[in-house]
Amino acid sequence: MSGRSASVTVAAAVVASQMVAAILGASLLAASLLGASLLGGCGFRLVGSVPLPPALARVHIDAADTQSDFYVGLRRSLQAAGTRIDEDEPGDSVAVIHVSADSAAERILTVSTLNVPTEYELTYTLKFSVSSGGHELIAPEEHRLIRDYSYSESALLAKEREKSILSEALANDLVSVVMRRLSSLSGSSSAAR
Repeated sequence: MSGRSASVTVAAAVVASQMVAAILGASLLAASLLGASLLGGCGFRLVGSVPLPPALARVHIDAADTQSDFYVGLRRSLQAAGTRIDEDEPGDSVAVIHVSADSAAERILTVSTLNVPTEYELTYTLKFSVSSGGHELIAPEEHRLIRDYSYSESALLAKEREKSILSEALANDLVSVVMRRLSSLSGSSSAAR
């Protein structure tokens, strides 16, 4: 009998723990929904979903390098903001973002006693302007971000990956700068027309 009562007790404990887990899961879901509704009600927006003026509902990106970290990040941010990217030749109703410079360059900052580089400086340069219907909405602007990173021959692959990640992070920072500039057009875009 004691073996049978022990198995019944174990089975009851398992059922009880499953019920507690289900109640906790439902409570967590309810708390998440409440939190999301409170954040949505206070005007909270996700990073990258910057509200853009109606003049930027359709955008053509005029860039020489359509594979750069900046170009990919800008497309993603524009689409997250509800903008439609126009791949064809832009018409009068399409705003054009002209990217005239989009490049990353590095230079040696320090060298060891053996004349081996130990630190580099990475510079990401962006120059852009925005026009719509023959009107210039944003005059050409140049933005430059600079970061340095250490270098070690013994960790060559890791340092190359670090450089790639740093370049992508600088490009994403420049995407944020451009998105803030585009969102600031809300008052000036209607005046330019």
